[in-house]
Amino acid sequence: MFSRLRSDVQCILDRDPAARSRWEVLTCYPGLHALVLHRLAHACWGWGLRWLGRFISHLSRWLTGIEIHPAAKIGERVFFDHAMGVVVGETAEIGDGCTIYQGVTLGGTSLYKGTKRHPTLGRDVVIGAGAKVLGGFTVGDGAKVGSNAVVTKPVPAGATAVGNPARIIQAESDAKREEAASKMGFSAYGVTQNDDPLSQAMRGLIDSAAGQEHQIALLWQAIEKLSTSQASPQDCVPSDAARLEHFEAARINQLLD
Repeated sequence: MFSRLRSDVQCILDRDPAARSRWEVLTCYPGLHALVLHRLAHACWGWGLRWLGRFISHLSRWLTGIEIHPAAKIGERVFFDHAMGVVVGETAEIGDGCTIYQGVTLGGTSLYKGTKRHPTLGRDVVIGAGAKVLGGFTVGDGAKVGSNAVVTKPVPAGATAVGNPARIIQAESDAKREEAASKMGFSAYGVTQNDDPLSQAMRGLIDSAAGQEHQIALLWQAIEKLSTSQASPQDCVPSDAARLEHFEAARINQLLD
C-alpha cells in the first residue's frame, strides 16, 4: 500500500514541474486523493459492499471534483493533473503511467448493463484537457488524445487523436521529434506540433499548388523562347498571365499558423 503511494507521489513529482515536495503532493493534490479514495471504493465494490463503494466514490467527488465509478480499474502511476470535472465510467480501465487532465470524460455510448461500455486506456496514454473518449474500445499504449477531442473509435498505439470528431494521426518517425519527445518524457495535454490533420492536408495542397505554379512558369519560359525564335514579333504568345498571376503560398501558410 505505502509503496504504491510512494510510486504515485513520485510520478507526480516527475510530471508536474509545479510540484515542489512530497509533502505538498500528499496534502494539496486532489488527483492523488481521488486515487486513494478510489482504491478504497474499488475494494468495497469487490467485496460486494456496493452501496459503501458508491458512497465513498460520491464523497471523493465532493472533496476532489473527480468522479470515478468504484468498479473502474486504474493501474499504477496514474496522474490526474488538476482534474476538476473528470468522469471515469463503470467499465473504464486506465493503464499504468497514464496522465489525465481536467474536464476529461471516459464515457459510454451504450445503455445495456453488463457490457463493456467505457474505454480502455493502455500504458502511458495522455488525455488532454476537455477530451471525451466515448465507447468500449481501446486507446493503445503511448497514444495521445488532444485537448477537447471527441474520440469514438480505437486509437492505435503511439498515435495521436485530435479534433471533433477525432482524426487519427500515426506516430511520426522523424528522428528529431523522437529525440525531443524522449527528453520531455511525455506530451503535456496530448498536444504536439503539426498535430492538426486538416492543417497538414492544407499545407500539402499548398505545396502541390506551388510546385505546379513553378512548372507552369517553366512552360511559359519555354513557350516564349519558341515564340521568339520561330515566329514574328506579332505572333509571339503574350506572357502577361505568367507575370501577373501568382499563387501566394507563403501568405496562405501564414493564415494556417
